[in-house]
Amino acid sequence: MPKFLGLGNYTAEGWKGVQAESATSRRDFVANLFASLGGRLEAFYYAFGEYDFVFIADIPDNATAAATAISAAASGAIKSHLTLLLTAEDIDAALKKQVHFRAPGR
Repeated sequence: MPKFLGLGNYTAEGWKGVQAESATSRRDFVANLFASLGGRLEAFYYAFGEYDFVFIADIPDNATAAATAISAAASGAIKSHLTLLLTAEDIDAALKKQVHFRAPGR
């Protein structure tokens, strides 16, 4: 199952919701959301710095990942980024593929 890294920020409205519900209930909601989609939340953390929260989740496929990201963005309470994560074995397999790329102008 594809694994994704999620990075996000809450809007002021989003933070008000976290304050009203609690940070742990929000984490539990995210875990239940992924489970309902056939996935699994592996880790969820709040953070200082560029992002308010980070997570790693198994999501069944790209369409499900996109649907989740679109729904979160449409809420207006969250701005997030999803990045597909690759294992070292995935990269080893990619390195074995023959790709005949030419840089522009070369």
